[in-house]
Amino acid sequence: MGIRIIKTALAAVAAVYAASALELDYATSAALLAVLGLDVTKKRSLKNVSQRFGASLLGLLFGSLIFIVLGFSYWVIGLFILTVYPVLSRARLKDGIVTSTVIVIHVFNQQHVNWDIIWNEIQLLIVGLGSSMLLNFIYMPKADQQLYKLRQQVEEQFSRIFLHIANQLRDEHYVWDGEEFILADRSVQEGRQWARKASENALFRANADWEIYFHMRSNQMESIARLMDIVSQVYQRLPHGELTAEVFEELSENVKERYYTGRAEAKLAELETQFKGMDLPQTRAEFEVRSAILQLCVELTHFLSFAKKEKKQK
Repeated sequence: MGIRIIKTALAAVAAVYAASALELDYATSAALLAVLGLDVTKKRSLKNVSQRFGASLLGLLFGSLIFIVLGFSYWVIGLFILTVYPVLSRARLKDGIVTSTVIVIHVFNQQHVNWDIIWNEIQLLIVGLGSSMLLNFIYMPKADQQLYKLRQQVEEQFSRIFLHIANQLRDEHYVWDGEEFILADRSVQEGRQWARKASENALFRANADWEIYFHMRSNQMESIARLMDIVSQVYQRLPHGELTAEVFEELSENVKERYYTGRAEAKLAELETQFKGMDLPQTRAEFEVRSAILQLCVELTHFLSFAKKEKKQK
């Protein structure tokens, strides 16, 4: 049983008790309004409650006018739906259609319209929607622990990926099933969802650090996919591959660093300088492999640029 179910039950019960204490008609309907008002984050809850409250007031106004003019026949309810629902949808209040209908049906059941009836429905809205929003603001699960866990998972998987790539550069017969890439991508996507929740729960003091971090890792996942594709073209062992493997080994440690150290970038720059001083390829096979390794270095520079841009400098 999740925390949201528990909060829904508490909000529903609290709303009914509050509505009963105020001696409101249709007090049990406050429970339904409380259930509809709950959402997964504080920001979404505030938006949800605001939309439902606004839609309900608008529906209450239109419904009351229609009932006063046309009476309380059943077909008038259909006319209300035909005229008011499109208005709510155009006003971007379609999420409040259900709450609006609940309120208007209450007025219809009374078979007349006066201020006491309207005030009763407004109080029901305040009690029902207010109970759910209050509970959402009182308690919302913290995302930090999960985000730290996901960051650790991503960095560990990245580290293993780079070690696998280093092994492939040293041994053209090395076989890797790519499991770490799949796990890393899964953790990155989950991390982005949690980071979004954490930001929406922060409201006015939102911290974008987690969103920036997982956005960076998402971009790097695309770069890693290209690295994996390029390294598959290295079908011959060369000194260039051995030197490049050392860069990936360095990167397997750097990726776990909180700050951007620049060590892998410096090692890569040194490596490219060494490449320029080496003799030209003697065979077609050597040319193809060296070309792939050069592309690997270019893509690795692209990968590092994300970390250099987004990570804090040491």
